[in-house]
Amino acid sequence: MILIFMRRCLGFSLLCFLFLYPIIITIVTPQTKSHAAAAADLPLSTNSRWVVDESGRRVKLACVNWVSHLDAVVAEGLSKQPMDVISNGIASMGFNCVRFTWPLFLATNDSLASLTVRQSFQKLGLFESIAGIQANNPSIIDLPLIKAFQMVVGSLGDNNVMVILDNHISNPGWCCSNYDGNGFFGDKYFNPDVWITGLTKMATLFNGVTNVVGMSLRNELRGPRQNVNDWYRYMQQGAEAVHSANPNVLVILSGLSYDKDLSFISNQPVNLSFTGKLVFEVHWYGFTDGQAWAEGNPNQVCGKVVNNMMRTSGFLLDQGWPLFVSEFGVDLRGGNVNDNRYLNCFLGWAAEHDLDWAYWTVVGSYYLREGVVGLNEYYGLLNWNWCDIRNSSFLQRLSALQSPFRGPGIEETNLHKVIFHPLTGLCLLRKSIFDPLRLGPCSESEAWSYTAQKTLSLKGTYLCLQADGFQKPAKLGIICTDSGSRWDIISDSKMHLSSTANNGSTVCLDVDSSNNIVTKPCKCLNKDKTCDPASQWFKLVDSTKSSNKTKSIIQFNPISNLPGKDKLWKLFDLF
Repeated sequence: MILIFMRRCLGFSLLCFLFLYPIIITIVTPQTKSHAAAAADLPLSTNSRWVVDESGRRVKLACVNWVSHLDAVVAEGLSKQPMDVISNGIASMGFNCVRFTWPLFLATNDSLASLTVRQSFQKLGLFESIAGIQANNPSIIDLPLIKAFQMVVGSLGDNNVMVILDNHISNPGWCCSNYDGNGFFGDKYFNPDVWITGLTKMATLFNGVTNVVGMSLRNELRGPRQNVNDWYRYMQQGAEAVHSANPNVLVILSGLSYDKDLSFISNQPVNLSFTGKLVFEVHWYGFTDGQAWAEGNPNQVCGKVVNNMMRTSGFLLDQGWPLFVSEFGVDLRGGNVNDNRYLNCFLGWAAEHDLDWAYWTVVGSYYLREGVVGLNEYYGLLNWNWCDIRNSSFLQRLSALQSPFRGPGIEETNLHKVIFHPLTGLCLLRKSIFDPLRLGPCSESEAWSYTAQKTLSLKGTYLCLQADGFQKPAKLGIICTDSGSRWDIISDSKMHLSSTANNGSTVCLDVDSSNNIVTKPCKCLNKDKTCDPASQWFKLVDSTKSSNKTKSIIQFNPISNLPGKDKLWKLFDLF
């Protein structure tokens, strides 16, 4: 796929190739490719809080948003790359799913739906985009918009990528504001009857299209008209309409206040005639919390915001409903402090609860957004030319969350912990007893247990994690009763692992520049707004996945009557 990207980019400019070249190795490494999900046994359904396939095995929705609801009503990027290159690129980056956005009027306004791609761009004066689509996707240039939309869904299916159809807005354009006429039932462009007609048409149109696995009924309900009574009235009607027209798809319901609030479900469950298909969705961005991340102490902000997320939406997991974070994203240029701090907290939360999610967005640039031609999308995984990846280290951080940690059919081994580091997207590993503990791919993480005595032990051994001293590497040992072997989860973020070093000082797990695990003074626990604790943030994540790493011949299985056992324990402690 990356070589195809490169070949296409050469057609645009030598500069694009020069940007791409240093990234090629990163993208094709086995670690990244291994996360591309195998095709699920479709259709999907739900089992308590999990999304599962026909065999009952957990399918984690690891999606990316692909935009097709703006003024042109054409999937973004088709003037820059062939759709199959984009679809294959999405799969090769480890995503198994696309949340594909569409405007309601595509399904309810026949004159819009029958407009050809060429005519749509001509109306907007986007003649350069016409030339680009003619070069990259000539088969769609004279197709009606609805047919071009279907072609993209088919391309994703050909590349084993599932699709969730997201009714993002009614009138084509950028979303969202409280007063754009698209926010809530009864607004200028949001007639409930027309909406249900549109949902029914789209559900019917894609009935039998196997890779269309879900329909998100409406994006970010909002505005002065919003109220709980109308939410239940119309969202239940919409859900019934979709299920009646296409009983195979998951029915995904969004909340109020820009999809931040589902708290009302705790008191009044949704009443539907069908079961096994209902999923709830929520959105969370750094700007959702204003400038709190940049202006407050990250530990305290993370604790406060996560508690609020659990109150407004996360409680659904405990009630036995799947929760799909259908939008989250950050400025991938890396200089936004608010986004950077938020992301560390989000990734810890998403890993802890093994959430389904969709990143906003794959889009590198837009044909036309809010009057600007060719607007660069700094949240986009791809760059402006759709030729290379905007931030390859970000993909590394996501990779651990693209595979499930647990769920039905994932019981490969007994329940245990992995120690996840959100800043890097890696987990704490032991390569061998001769090497220091370090960070590495979570797929290679061994099984840890966190005991009632607050020790972190390697399951199947008598080895536990120990704070050896101030500013020293953390180590494994067998003396697991002293203070240096006790790890308290501290700070409001609940991501600092703190112990007492042999000199009596309080230390926290940290990571050095070589990804080795060390112990350092705990930092940024409260009040300080200027410091960043991310290197010391670790999340204990429940898992039933077995490690993929090759076992060392040094590995052992403790046996109580092993000859010379005491000497052997001393030997292990030396390392």
